Amino acid sequence: MTQSIVVQVGQCGNQIGCRFWDLALREHASVNKKGIYDEALCSFFRNIDSRADAGGADVQRGKICSLKARAVLIDMEEGVVNEILQGPLRDLFDSTQFITDVSGSGNNWAVGHKLYGCQYREQIVEKIRRTAEQCDCLQCFFVVHSMGGGTGSGLGTFVLNVLEDEFPEVYRFVTSVYPSAEDDVITSPYNSVLAMRELTEHADCVLPIENQSLVDIVNKIHQMANSGRLGAVKPNSLVTSNKGGVKESEKPFDAMNNIVANLLLNLTSSARFEGPLNMDLNEITMNLVPFPHLHYLTSSLTPLYTLADVNVPTRRLDQMFSDAFNKDHQLIQSDPKHSLYLACALMVRGNVHISDLRRNIERLKPSLQFVSWNQEGWKTSLCSVPPVGHTHSLLALANNTCVKPTFLDLRDRFTRLYRKKAHLHHYLQVDGMEQSFFTDALSSLSSLIDEYNQLDVSKGVAIPDTPRISIAV
Repeated sequence: MTQSIVVQVGQCGNQIGCRFWDLALREHASVNKKGIYDEALCSFFRNIDSRADAGGADVQRGKICSLKARAVLIDMEEGVVNEILQGPLRDLFDSTQFITDVSGSGNNWAVGHKLYGCQYREQIVEKIRRTAEQCDCLQCFFVVHSMGGGTGSGLGTFVLNVLEDEFPEVYRFVTSVYPSAEDDVITSPYNSVLAMRELTEHADCVLPIENQSLVDIVNKIHQMANSGRLGAVKPNSLVTSNKGGVKESEKPFDAMNNIVANLLLNLTSSARFEGPLNMDLNEITMNLVPFPHLHYLTSSLTPLYTLADVNVPTRRLDQMFSDAFNKDHQLIQSDPKHSLYLACALMVRGNVHISDLRRNIERLKPSLQFVSWNQEGWKTSLCSVPPVGHTHSLLALANNTCVKPTFLDLRDRFTRLYRKKAHLHHYLQVDGMEQSFFTDALSSLSSLIDEYNQLDVSKGVAIPDTPRISIAV
């Protein structure tokens, strides 16, 4: 069984991480009725047994004593981390898993990346290496952060660089929350574009999440619930926090963070539970990333708006697959059906048969435009264990040119600030920060947009000149 480590950076990253660990424990508890330490738990948790040595009889029999999350929590403000330490998840972590400061990064990428990165590099390496040494077969790092703030964007991408230097053979998946156009952090376009260059160069796979999309999804769910169209919302459903996580009281963004946490749960379901069609995490990058820089995968979850756990007739199952390609279910503001697909992965959980999967792919294919050289670019997995509170679910990951408008909007917002040199002095006064970082980051983002343009213009008729990933022999 392979293991993965979650690296949570910044306020947003730690809040999402907190929801992830809460939901992961609830999911494993619903499956593992006997409370033993099994292979599924091993993927994200390690077992601490003070009554026996590592090879003792209690451990051999799978007796569970104390779980510790395979995680490193980093924030340059103490607030969220302190809440975690005082909350119901406090026993999941110990002091060796935290790196904190008190002053924060002041919404400044340079402070997070240059100042705190240099200051805390040794601690970051030590704590990640210690966590990695407790894994038998480390397969993947999940970095969770936001793009708009200083710590998440700056220190988050610094951690990504560290992972590439220290663990070059381990896959690096990054879940990045992009700010909305009405973001209250005025420097968020700077932070996001500076971070984008690092993600493009150093990540194996990036799952962009737009804050506005999460807001829209949660608002729509509330509207439908209040109108009575959803029926009773189950306490263990996809978007209900059930008073878990940071505090006993629910916060306004808990439901938003739950959606991202469920993305990670569904993404790793095949690595944790059995099923007729398992998908390894390395298969995602192998099958969905044909060109090195085009590793930004749009994601959609379903069910989102139908929360009642009911028997699943065929038409409801078919609707689940259709919803996965509907713009209302996308975690970024996009419409993939009207853009070009490079590849697509369907990760299904629960009471679904392989024949249902294949039938729906054949049904949907005529309405989806794939590049000419990858017409059969589908990757599928089927995990037998459904999410808590549902009989089935679907996570669709698409390498699709529909991410381009998000990047265009980000570039426009960056350019409006940079043209006036607004707030630039806050960045340039940080040691090691130069104005060339801004021009290089803008150039990197423009090159990425051009690569998507190439595909859109050709509609995938010919393979673009973009170099393919080299294969080590």
